[in-house]
Amino acid sequence: MTEGSLAERLAAAVDAGMPGARDDLARLVALRSVANPAIEPESECRAAAALVGELFTRAGVDGIQAHPTPDGSLAVVGRTRGPAGAPTVLLYSHYDVVPVGDLAAWSTPPWELTERDGRWYGRGSADCKGNLVASLLALRALRSVLGSWPVEVAVVCEGSEEQSSGGMEGLARSRPDLVQCDALLIADTGNVEAGLPTLTTSLRGTGSVLVTVRTMSQPAHSGMYGGPAPDALQALLTALASLRDADGQTTIDGLSNDGVWDGAPFDTNRFRDDAGLLEGVEPLVGDGTVADLVWARPAATVLAIDCPPISQVTAAVQGEARAVVNLRVPADTDAAAAQQLLTAHLRAHTPYGQVEVKPVSLGQGFRARTDGPAYAAMRRAMHTAFGREPVTTGQGGSIPLATALAELVPDAEIMLLGVEEPASRIHSPGESVDPEELRRTALAQALFLAELGAVVTP
Repeated sequence: MTEGSLAERLAAAVDAGMPGARDDLARLVALRSVANPAIEPESECRAAAALVGELFTRAGVDGIQAHPTPDGSLAVVGRTRGPAGAPTVLLYSHYDVVPVGDLAAWSTPPWELTERDGRWYGRGSADCKGNLVASLLALRALRSVLGSWPVEVAVVCEGSEEQSSGGMEGLARSRPDLVQCDALLIADTGNVEAGLPTLTTSLRGTGSVLVTVRTMSQPAHSGMYGGPAPDALQALLTALASLRDADGQTTIDGLSNDGVWDGAPFDTNRFRDDAGLLEGVEPLVGDGTVADLVWARPAATVLAIDCPPISQVTAAVQGEARAVVNLRVPADTDAAAAQQLLTAHLRAHTPYGQVEVKPVSLGQGFRARTDGPAYAAMRRAMHTAFGREPVTTGQGGSIPLATALAELVPDAEIMLLGVEEPASRIHSPGESVDPEELRRTALAQALFLAELGAVVTP
C-alpha cells in the first residue's frame, strides 16, 4: 500500500475502530442469544436483535427494522441507497449462537468477552457475532474515509440460523425485496488457517432423520427373557452400523460415494490437528482423500442415541431405542432425495421390530459462481488486506439460506467469508476469535465495497 492511498487510509480507519469493535463484540457476547427458549430466555434474543439494530443504525444504515419471521425469530434488516447506477451489496450475518454446553469445559466465562494470549474468548465471538462486528467495522471505516458509501448497502442479520428452522428463508421468500442485491457477502465462514484469506465456494447439503425402533411394550428382564426377546437397541445399532464400511466410507443404498474434489486439497496433518484426533487415530478416507470425504462425498453421522445411560443400568432387554442421524451431501446432490434414500436404507437394514423414520431437518447444498466482477474485486481486496493470495475451499457444514438466496437473486454474486479459523473452535467450549482476523476481514470488506463502487459508478 502506498503512502496516502485509499487502501492505507482505510487500514488506518479500521485500526482506529478496533477498540470500538471490541466493545461492540463484548456487548453482543454478553447476550445469551440461543434461539431456543428451552435453553435460554427468549428475551435474550430480543435484546440481541435490538442491539444489532442499534449498532447498524449507528454505523449509518437507514431504515433498520426487526422483522418477525415464520419461526418466531427477529431478522434485523436495513438499506441505505447509494449513488445513481451504483451496485447493491447485501451484508449477511446472524446474531444467534449455539448453546455453551458443558460450563466446566470453558476456561473463561462463555458470556463474557475475555482476552487471553491475544485472542478474544466467548460464545459467538467468532460464529457469528465476530463476523457481524467485522462488517460493522468495515462500514464505519469506509464512511469515515469517503464520507459516504459508494454502493447501496443492505444488511440482513437473522436470529435463528443455528436452529436451521428456516425463519429468515421464510421471510426472504415472502419479502424478496429485502434481499435484492448485485453482490451478497455471507459472513458466516472463515479462513482455512489464520492469516490465509479464504473464500468458501461449496457448501454441503444436509438432512437429519429421527429413527425409532420398537419391539416390546416395555423392557424385559434379561435373565428371564434375554435371547429370544427382540432387543430394540441391538436392532438399532445394527442399522446404524450399516451406514459406514470398515474404512469409514458412507454406504447408503443408492447414494453415490465415489466423488472426487477438484479444488484445493485438504492437508491431512491440518485435518488431524483441526479435528483433534488422538494419537494413533487416523482420518477415515476409504479410497479417497480428506477433501473427497469432506466436500465431494456423502457423510452419515449418528448425532445422538436415546437408550438407558450407564448410570441407570438395569438387567433389561430394551423394547425401544431411537437415534438422530445427520446426512451431509455434496453441493450438487439433491438433499431431499438423499434423505429419502437414508430413510429407505434404515428401514431395510433394521433386522427386526417396528421402524419409524421421521425427517428432522433439510437443507440443499450450494456452489458459488466465481467468474464475475464482484468476485474478482473481493479477491483483490482480500489480497491487499491479508498480504497473501486468497484461496478457495469447500465447507462441510450447510447454510440453507445461501441456496434460497441464490434462487431469489439469481443474478447476484454470492461470496462466503468470515473471521473464523481452526483455532476459533466454533460450536465448542472455548470459542474465540483472533482480533487480527477480525481486523483483516473488516479491511477486506471495506476495500471490496470501495472498489465495487468505483468500478461501476460513473
